[in-house]
Amino acid sequence: MSMKAAKLQPGDEIRIISPSSSLAIIAEDQMKRAVTRLNALGFKVTFAANAYEKDVFDSSSVASRIGDIHAAFADPLVKGILTTLGGYNCNQLLRELDYDLIAAHPKRLCGYSDITALSGAIYAKTGLITYSGPHFSTFGMIHGFDYTLDYFKKMMTEDCTVAIEPSGQWSDDSWYLDQENRVFEPNSGPYAINGGEAEGLLIGGNLCTLNLLQGTEFMPSLQDAILFLEDDFESHPATFDRDLVSLIQQPGFEKVRGLVIGRFQRGSGMSRELLTTIIRSKKELARLPVIADVNFGHTSPIITFPVGGRAALKAGSGDIHLRIWE
Repeated sequence: MSMKAAKLQPGDEIRIISPSSSLAIIAEDQMKRAVTRLNALGFKVTFAANAYEKDVFDSSSVASRIGDIHAAFADPLVKGILTTLGGYNCNQLLRELDYDLIAAHPKRLCGYSDITALSGAIYAKTGLITYSGPHFSTFGMIHGFDYTLDYFKKMMTEDCTVAIEPSGQWSDDSWYLDQENRVFEPNSGPYAINGGEAEGLLIGGNLCTLNLLQGTEFMPSLQDAILFLEDDFESHPATFDRDLVSLIQQPGFEKVRGLVIGRFQRGSGMSRELLTTIIRSKKELARLPVIADVNFGHTSPIITFPVGGRAALKAGSGDIHLRIWE
C-alpha cells in the first residue's frame, strides 16, 4: 500500500541534500538561480548541514549523508526534499537509513539518476511515494526549463491526474557548462514499439541504478508494475540490453504490465531501430505495451513522476496516451 506526503504549498520549506554528488561541485550562479526560482514558487529553501562536504569522489561520508537525510525527514518544517545531483554512490546509504523515521515523517523527495537507489529503497521499505524529477541543480537552468517546471508543479502542488504530452523541443547539450549557447531540436514525441493498454503501479527510474537493488531488501516489487526506465550516455545499446535482461529475469517480472522508456542521450549510440530490435528480441516483453522517447532521463526537459504512484498507458501505431497520478 502506497503512502504519499502532502502536496507542497506556498510557504513550505524545501531542504537541499546531497546523497550522491556534493553541492560543492555546482556553480554558484546556478545555485543562486535555483534558489530564486524555488522562492518564486513560494518555497523557502534551506541546505543540509553537510550538503557542501566534498571528498575525493565528489561526494561525502556515509555518516554525513545519512545525518542530512534523517535531519530533513525529522524536521517538522520541511515538507519537500530536493537532491543536489546524481552520481554513483547513493546505494552506500541504504543499510544505514532509519526507515521507521522516514515512514513516520513523510516528505516529498525528488531527484533522478543515481537517486533511483534511494527513491526505490524508500518506497520498498516504507511504501512512501518518492519522485523522479529535477534535482535542485536542474532549477538553475536558464533556457528550456519551462516544461520541466510545469510538470514538477503539476505533480508536487496540484491534486490531479497528469496527462503526459511531449515537449516541443528537447536538448542533449551540457547546459550547465554554457547556459547561453544551447542546442535544441524538435521533439517528434514518443513512439510505440509494442501496442496495447495497461494500468498499474509506477516503478522505475535509472535502469542501471535500479538494478543495483536486485537481490536486496531494497528492491521494489515488480508486481502489476508499469516500468519507467531510462539510462544515460554510458549505457550503450549492448549495455542497455543486458541491463534490461537482468531486470526481466527478476522474480515477479511476469506480473509487469507495461514499459515506458525515457529518451536516450546521443552519446549512448541508441537509435529507434536498435531499441526496437532489443525490445522485440525479448519474448517476455511481447505481451506488454512498450513506448519510448518519453520526456524523462538525462536529456532535457523532463517530467516528474511518482515512484509508487500509478500510470495508465495506451499505445497504438499513431496514438499514444500516458497518464500518471498518485
